[in-house]
Amino acid sequence: MTGFYGQAEYRVRCDWGPAGADAIGAGASVVAVVDVLSFTTALTVAADRGVEVFPYRWRDERAVAFAESRGAVLVVGRSQVGPGRPVSLSPVTIRSAQALERLVLPSPNGSTIARRLSEAGATVIGVSLRNAGAAASWTAARVADGAAVAVVASGERWPDGSLRPAAEDLWGAGAYIQGLIDLGFAGSSPEAEMAAVAYRNVRADIRSVLLDCVGGRELAEQGFTRDVEIAAEADAGDVVPVLTGESFRPVSGR
Repeated sequence: MTGFYGQAEYRVRCDWGPAGADAIGAGASVVAVVDVLSFTTALTVAADRGVEVFPYRWRDERAVAFAESRGAVLVVGRSQVGPGRPVSLSPVTIRSAQALERLVLPSPNGSTIARRLSEAGATVIGVSLRNAGAAASWTAARVADGAAVAVVASGERWPDGSLRPAAEDLWGAGAYIQGLIDLGFAGSSPEAEMAAVAYRNVRADIRSVLLDCVGGRELAEQGFTRDVEIAAEADAGDVVPVLTGESFRPVSGR
């Protein structure tokens, strides 16, 4: 891929989806994966509880076998919750579940991006609106002067499988990037600065805009308004999920 797609001349980079992750992740010290509705919000809610989370690319019988092999609870789709399936992508179920220690969290976007970049040697963290400030603090304390940070807005998928950029992920990426800027990080790419500007424009009213964006309205119409409200808990979490080996493990971000 032509070099300029990688934003290599900038310290803070930002792009979309798996292809964007591959482009900007090369050489980055830390890669932040952002999938606000719902992978990284579910991930940060689990991290707040001290739960170890295994990201997984598929949501099928392979995920069932993988969860069994790890002694973990498999997260199911929101509509699949029932007897023997108490935990879903809904953060509400993760927050209320009893005796939860390990989860397998399938996601065609967030999990796939995280695993791909980790396997390529990057330090991968999960970032949502809930922990953007803590994640920025954690990053600033660990990244050497001049080292690069890549921020991947996961986006969603159209029915034909193509990437659909999602406003909530732009805001989540921007919240994290703004946190880095506030901590003295210089050298943001125009793409990273765009995300920060987008977040600054809505941060005073983040709950309302999150409920009103396409992804928020979709969940609300399905009866999951509370999931969107949890996603809007800006900087409520102090924990950063860090992908260590094959699982995210919670560490303090402050």
